[in-house]
Amino acid sequence: MSTLLIKNIGRLQTPVGSHSHKGSQQGENLKLNHAAMLVEDGLIKEITADGALPQADADVVIDAEGNLVTPGLVEGHTHLVFGGYRQGEIPLKLKGAGYLDILKAGGGILDTVQKTREASEKELCEKSEGFLNEMLRLGVTTCEAKSGYGLDLETEVKMLEVVKKLNQRHPIDLVSTFLGAHAVPPEYKGKGDAYIQLMCDTVIPYVKEHDLAEFCDVFCEDSVFDVAQSRTYLECAKAHGFGLKIHADEIEEIGGSQLAGELNAISAEHLIAIGEKGMNAMAKGGTTAMLLPATSFYLGKNFAPARQMIEKGIPVALASDFNPGSCPSLNLQFVINLGYLKYQMTPEEILTAVTINPACAIGRGDQVGTLEVGKQADFVIWDAPDMEMLCYRFGSNLALQVIKKGEMV
Repeated sequence: MSTLLIKNIGRLQTPVGSHSHKGSQQGENLKLNHAAMLVEDGLIKEITADGALPQADADVVIDAEGNLVTPGLVEGHTHLVFGGYRQGEIPLKLKGAGYLDILKAGGGILDTVQKTREASEKELCEKSEGFLNEMLRLGVTTCEAKSGYGLDLETEVKMLEVVKKLNQRHPIDLVSTFLGAHAVPPEYKGKGDAYIQLMCDTVIPYVKEHDLAEFCDVFCEDSVFDVAQSRTYLECAKAHGFGLKIHADEIEEIGGSQLAGELNAISAEHLIAIGEKGMNAMAKGGTTAMLLPATSFYLGKNFAPARQMIEKGIPVALASDFNPGSCPSLNLQFVINLGYLKYQMTPEEILTAVTINPACAIGRGDQVGTLEVGKQADFVIWDAPDMEMLCYRFGSNLALQVIKKGEMV
């Protein structure tokens, strides 16, 4: 039995509870001054405040030196595994080409699909592990990872196997999402319905049988998969026992967010173009809004209406959308800055949005996302006195020490 004591915490700040926080509760954080925390066998055993210390002899003692301590960051939306990069698209974008323009010309996702198909599992594993190491240094302790750059059985399985192996050997806990319906592959061009049928008949059952993912996701967007196709795919996934996610209303409002609410999807992602009907449906369906402000920043697009969603009682989470095309950044600290400056969220709302809300949206809210007795001891000591400083400073890594399951990493 190993014990760890973290003392001299200037402020310990955390959401409370193992549920999604919405409405006014999104901005409710517990704040303890002059706090200390005792960890035993990777779990939080005791938290004290006002200068009191747990009455126990610890094997390891860490002095937080008066700094802020929060739960480890939970990254709720990444495309972690991919072959190649897409820096060659930047000149096209500078000349005015849009995301869908590049996709229609055979670039974008389809370019990454080709490179991912060509890459070996070993190559993908080494590359993705490097990304995880960088995330860990930035304070991320739990991460969702999507497939979607294979668009065939063999490569999709290869990507999901990479995530499974990394989850076994890397400190960051990984949660897999099968995104087979990310685009129509070249061999199915003009045959989107047939491709969705392939996913439903062959790939979704295989992924379930081999326990390769917990969630299924679909890119419901103009020129990709329409609402009817997305419904077919998600209903099949639900029948096989998967949790549901949906890329919705990123570029055009075609009904994806309404479908998310109707099917009680655990989360809908992007939502830049969401309207009143979509927000109402998501609020009714209990769907978390997984917002991706770094993608809006990189593409020069509008930012999702986060304040309206909070006011409507939709749980809001913030994530990076790390991928090689529309967001080549995995810096969740930068996402915190954008949430503050572009979404006009409060520091308390933002902390909830990068801890407990994404944890619940990937099925881990009972384990991580808050600092409470019995929860996993995942936390960050920051080079900051408070959350306001994390929201204010940008461009620097403010994570001084990351603790995962009670171990310094």
